[in-house]
Amino acid sequence: MDKGKILVVDDESRMRKLVKDFLVKNDYMVVEAADGEECLNVFRANNDIALIVLDVMMPKKDGYEVAEEIREISDVPIIMLTAKASEQDELKGFELGVDEYITKPFSPKILVARVEAVLRRSSMSENDDNIEIAGIKMDISAHQVYIDGEQIDLSYKEFELLNYFLVNRGVALSREKILNNVWNYDYFGDARTIDTHVKKLRNKLGKKGDYIKTIWGMGYKFEV
Repeated sequence: MDKGKILVVDDESRMRKLVKDFLVKNDYMVVEAADGEECLNVFRANNDIALIVLDVMMPKKDGYEVAEEIREISDVPIIMLTAKASEQDELKGFELGVDEYITKPFSPKILVARVEAVLRRSSMSENDDNIEIAGIKMDISAHQVYIDGEQIDLSYKEFELLNYFLVNRGVALSREKILNNVWNYDYFGDARTIDTHVKKLRNKLGKKGDYIKTIWGMGYKFEV
């Protein structure tokens, strides 16, 4: 069963094939474009594209120009692929409304995991004010959390952190990535802030806190 249609945009045919093969293997339909102008044409011709995997460096129109034009007509999730790894480049993408950034070279399995996480996040924000996983229930609109039916008290940041973990379950998250998404890009604190909040969150979740796995030297992953 197809899980959605993904538009893969890259001027390197080998890269498009690599990404396409892994997405198709995971039950996604894939359409392709080799440059920015073709991307816009394909996107306008297909009204059922669920997500765009978009390279930055391309002829005719680069990824930033494409993202800007797409955001004028659609909120479709966009994952950018880039050989650039600077904070300034990433900030530029996020300011244009890009949902995720993946730096080349990358693991295709990680890309698929990010695609699934972004689609889950998009689906939840559009269709559901509740998230329920393994006995943990989050009522987003009421800002309440229940563990096996019993309400627990979380601070604002603990709530946001738990929400980020649940939406990105199964995805390895670096401390910097968590800071950028939960504390936003205007936060310039120490990444150890994450460790402190994770410790408090684990304690409040009780046995469910074991679902937040530590990835030594990197960050955390929520895994049931």
